[in-house]
Amino acid sequence: MERREEQHNLDFTMDNVEKALHQLYYDPNIENKNLAQKWLMQAQISPQAWQFSWQLLNGGKVPEIQYFGASALHIKISRYWGDIPAEQYESLKSQLFAQISVFASGSKIVLTRLCVALASLALNTMPDTWPHAVSDMVRVFQKEDGQTDGGSRCLALLELLTVLPEEFQTSRLPPYRKGIVRCSLAQECTCVFPLLRQLLEQSDTPGFVKQKVLKCFSSWAQLEIPLTECEELTLAAFSALRDPELFDSAVEALVNTISQPDAQRYVNTLLKLIPQAMSLQDQLHQAVQNGDLETSHGICRIVVALGENHSRAFLDQVDHWQSFLALVNMIMFCTGIPGHYPVNETTSSLTLTFWYSLQDDIFSFEAEKQAVYLQVYRPVYFQLVDVLLQKAQFPADEEYASWSSDEKEQFRIYRVDISDTLMYVYEMLGAELLSNLYDKIGRLLTSSDQSTSWQHTEALLYGFQSIAETIDVNYSDVVPGLIGLIPRININNVQLADTVMFTIGALAEWLADHPVMISKVLPLVLHALGNPELSVSSVSTLKKICRECKYDLPPYAANIVAVSQEVLLKQIHKTSQCMWLMQALGFLLSVLQVEDILSNLHSLITPYIQQLEKLADETPNPSNKVAIIHILGLLSNLFTTLDISHHDDDHEAEVKKLPVVQGPNPVILVLQQVFQLIRKVLSTWLNDAQVVEAVCAIFEKSVKTLLDDFAPMVPQLCEMLGQMYSTIPQASAIDLIRQLVHIFANEPVHFPPIKSLFLLVTSLTLSLFQQGPRDHPDIVDSFMQLLAQALRRKSCLFLSSELDVKAVFQCGVISLKFPEAPTVKSSCNFFIEFLPRCGELAPVGQVVHEEGKILLQATLEGIGGQASRNHMDHFADILFSLNKNCFAYLVVWLKEVMQQDGFPSQRLTREQKDNFSQQVVRERVNKRRMRDMVKEFTLLCRGLHGTEYTADY
Repeated sequence: MERREEQHNLDFTMDNVEKALHQLYYDPNIENKNLAQKWLMQAQISPQAWQFSWQLLNGGKVPEIQYFGASALHIKISRYWGDIPAEQYESLKSQLFAQISVFASGSKIVLTRLCVALASLALNTMPDTWPHAVSDMVRVFQKEDGQTDGGSRCLALLELLTVLPEEFQTSRLPPYRKGIVRCSLAQECTCVFPLLRQLLEQSDTPGFVKQKVLKCFSSWAQLEIPLTECEELTLAAFSALRDPELFDSAVEALVNTISQPDAQRYVNTLLKLIPQAMSLQDQLHQAVQNGDLETSHGICRIVVALGENHSRAFLDQVDHWQSFLALVNMIMFCTGIPGHYPVNETTSSLTLTFWYSLQDDIFSFEAEKQAVYLQVYRPVYFQLVDVLLQKAQFPADEEYASWSSDEKEQFRIYRVDISDTLMYVYEMLGAELLSNLYDKIGRLLTSSDQSTSWQHTEALLYGFQSIAETIDVNYSDVVPGLIGLIPRININNVQLADTVMFTIGALAEWLADHPVMISKVLPLVLHALGNPELSVSSVSTLKKICRECKYDLPPYAANIVAVSQEVLLKQIHKTSQCMWLMQALGFLLSVLQVEDILSNLHSLITPYIQQLEKLADETPNPSNKVAIIHILGLLSNLFTTLDISHHDDDHEAEVKKLPVVQGPNPVILVLQQVFQLIRKVLSTWLNDAQVVEAVCAIFEKSVKTLLDDFAPMVPQLCEMLGQMYSTIPQASAIDLIRQLVHIFANEPVHFPPIKSLFLLVTSLTLSLFQQGPRDHPDIVDSFMQLLAQALRRKSCLFLSSELDVKAVFQCGVISLKFPEAPTVKSSCNFFIEFLPRCGELAPVGQVVHEEGKILLQATLEGIGGQASRNHMDHFADILFSLNKNCFAYLVVWLKEVMQQDGFPSQRLTREQKDNFSQQVVRERVNKRRMRDMVKEFTLLCRGLHGTEYTADY
């Protein structure tokens, strides 16, 4: 064995590595490429890598081969540092220095890899073995060596200094070492920054070198170096912004420096940066004028980084409030930068989070200081609202038509961000903001000026709607005026019409308190229903009005139903909007007199019933299926909200005004009328899970809405479900039975048919388990949920002689081992309901006594690694329940199962298993502690304990 291993290792020679690399780069066969790649990955981590890496770096080889050699060195140093003897550190360092000198004027990609390898060596030896690593690097490359010219040496040094902090950020140093090395690096910046500054300020330094200098500074800035140390370089970077060649590198360096979390401690330095940022105003305005998006974007990034990260620090300096206000105004300019996002500008969106930060910081002060700043900044925020609403405006119609769908979507998201910002700003500006917007809308709509664009009106309404959607505007004195103005809007555009609809929808709760105003806006909504382009906005608004204002809608009901019927039959709307419309009608009908409900239901449903009768007689095909599911969906959505008992209502006063319903519920009458038709559809489509699901949904929604009123339907529904499940078991049928158990379990009159159905379904599902349940995880999931519900609501079902409790228990154990997460969770929940009933239900107690050990075995197997780690809380709860309800048995079972070799994992020692068993037996009170113990134990079982992989677990 050893000889074969040795022989295999000998294959990792320089020649073989070169052949494999050739195969990887040039062999057209993809399988050969993959094989070469796998082999090369093994080669990189083999002991032989120390030999062939240096050989591959020899002159004359192509850069790809040299690069592989340098990469292998980096991998050996960064990942296998522990394998390198301490006495070899020095020679390794010297070799790397020598190679970097050679490649300083050679291939850049190889040079970078070698620099990264040396950086990794430095990080592993700082500060103990190599205390002045950085100053040594600077010294070595500043010395003339006669072989490499000064320019190349300088670039090599800059490359090395740039990759050093980058390698630190990605290194695998343990946390305690990371802190020590970070401090050591930060101290060494004193020998790096003067060099960088000198290179940056010398007029004869070539532009590409200055670029490298800025990139190097940017890299070091992320090491949390005190801002005072960076001050001079930061000022030099501001100067570099005026050189187009250096602009991008300078922006990155400045943003990284300013954004350091620690920077806010150095207020004096920060205050020096404000004039620097302000001095960029001319450059910014010039860039905007010239359409130079890159420059305006870069300057905006700098000023936002300064404002957003340090607004609190600046506000604290009360003496400097004017200079900070100047910076805020510059950010305002960036927010309102001309052009339409995202087509002519991409800068304004960067500024939005600044306005949140500033507002939060102002509110964080004590009352006196807060009052002063509110006086200063409230006018600024009013200006911000104007700017944001300007930015939210749609472009001219022709321009918008030329935008791509991606640009339109980005603009939509941008407007949502503006909407969220306005909502937030309301906190500062309050009711005055709504008055301000209302005055502007009023002036616009009553103006004789015909040049006003629809875009302007739409943006103002959009601002109002953004606030009204989430803020309680019921006490606002401007809403009546706005409702009065809305009908005056000349709606000649889809976007404007959409916003009008959403604004009315946002005011639905207000309309419920001021019903006299409903007549002003309802005609607009009903008119919009006929326009497919306004589908989402008009239907969602009607639904909100029908939900919020239903007690005041009877006078309008006939009109609403007539218009809705018309658009439904014309098939103007997509499926989801049709479903919303039916929900709206359900809300509306639920407040009418019973005879009015019935007559409206009749006219509304009859066309669909006729269509369904026709479809039921036809041979099944895909388009029939879509039509059937659509009609069944319309019915179930109507029944979801048609609640004449008003179970979910808060409006007690209105409910009291309604007549007491005599006789059967209208929904029940409709269901009884269509019941045979639904059975007929079902008989043809029994094999189709989606149709069965749609049928079950009608009854499930009806049961949830009607509750006890559903009772008259129970016998015939139970009979149908029994026949259905006997023919083809489906999960949706079990879910419906679970609803019936939940509502009628304690109704002696109505429960007998449900009990018979429960026993039948249990028996049929147990047969399914005997045939092999793996293909039906959804049925198993629903079945486990049904059993848990039965135990919760009517545990005496488990006393029935027809119920095979032992078989049910065994099925639960099988279900615990399913790979599907929902099924495992439901199975665990079943046992958590089952085990506490050991004492009260004899059959349950007997089964636990006989089979409990099997459950414990399966639970520990799951914990041992067979189940996903996400389920550990559920498995822990089973252990907790076993401990609480069957303590005497558990002690014996634990001892027996843990004696098995390699159980529940090969990785465990006898001591670890004993320790866990003792912890489990002791924990009978604190479920949280049991869960923590199981999480700890499962990591041991999986060999993950103490690894990086579990750090956030």
